[in-house]
Parts: sequence; structure tokens; C-alpha cells
Amino acid sequence: MFCGIDEAGRGSVMGPLVVASVGVEDDDILKKIGVKDSKKLAPKVRERMYEEIVACAKYNIVIISAKEIDQRRVKETLNEIEADMFAQSVREMKANRIYADCPDVNESAFSTELSVMLGNRTVIAKHKADDTYPVVSAASIIAKVTRDRMVAEISKEFGKEIGSGYPSDTVTMNFIEKWIKEKGCAPPYTRCSWEPVRKMLTISSNSKITDW
Repeated sequence: MFCGIDEAGRGSVMGPLVVASVGVEDDDILKKIGVKDSKKLAPKVRERMYEEIVACAKYNIVIISAKEIDQRRVKETLNEIEADMFAQSVREMKANRIYADCPDVNESAFSTELSVMLGNRTVIAKHKADDTYPVVSAASIIAKVTRDRMVAEISKEFGKEIGSGYPSDTVTMNFIEKWIKEKGCAPPYTRCSWEPVRKMLTISSNSKITDW
């Protein structure tokens, strides 16, 4: 068996970070499904492929909340957190080769780090691996669909649309800004250690609502 690993939500300001791994003996079935980098697929296509992947492959999902990310970033870098999640996701799989979408600028260093964490198994971590290896593409789809579903549930909980959770999304950032203006704190599910949120909180603590 060989595995692919990818994440969704690394750079988001709201919502969880999700890591998924997919394990197969042969990736022909994944090629037949037509997997590719999840960002290049329409949501309905991702949902369909998600169901097809979980029906034919082994998979595992590791999730950490925004609150846990904030807590862990006091002592760990985001790359270290992600490496730990990658290792967690494939540790129980009997894979002799592991392909990962590399979050680090140094592919070799990350490959070595993850290999050591997994008892010196063969790890190939590459940038844009979700575009190169079908098994990583499949993992990217599992991670993306899982996270999108969770963000949709968060929107339902708030009773209003929060957007994608990424700082480039004006719906997300406007939601956070309005919440902080009104309540003086960040909304639940927000990564307060992220710079845009820290700036909003600093402004809030030093200003009156009329100053915004």
C-alpha cells in the first residue's frame, strides 16, 4: 500500500485545519474517478468524488480546531503542527511509500522530518503533489470536503454566512470585524493568533466603536 496526504484550511482565519490521508494498493481506481487538486474542482464534483474515494480506498482524517491551533502555536510552528498531523493520519496505515503535499519551502527537510516521525518510512513530500500524484489529489478532496462541511455547520450555528473562513474572503473578514466591534472579542472558531485578527482585537481594545 502507498498513501497520499494533504490538508485543507492551513491559511484560514476561521474554522479547523483538516489533514486527510488516502491509502491504495493501486491508484488506477483513483485515475478512473478523475481525481485532481481539489481547488480545481467544483464543489458538487468534489462531493461526488469524496463518496467514490471513501468507497474504494482506505482513508483517515485528523482535525484540529482554531482554539487548539492558537494554543499550540505558542510553542510550535504551523509546519510542525502540520507534520504531526500528517504523521498521525498515516501512522496506522501499512504503507511503504507516503506522498505528501509539502507545506515547507524545503521539500527535503520536511520529507526527512516526516520519515523520522514514521519510523523511517519512505516519504516523498513535494510542492503541488496534489497536482502530481492521484493519491494526494484524493487526499486533498477528502480534506477539502470535510472542512467545507464543517464550515457550513459553523455558519448554521451562527445563523448567518461566514464565508470560506479565509482572510481573502471579505464575507469572513467582515463577519469577524463586526463581531469584534460589537462584542470586543473574536467569534468562536477564529484563530486569534493570526495577524489580521490580532490587529482587529488591538484596534478594538484601544478604540470606541465610533472610531472604526
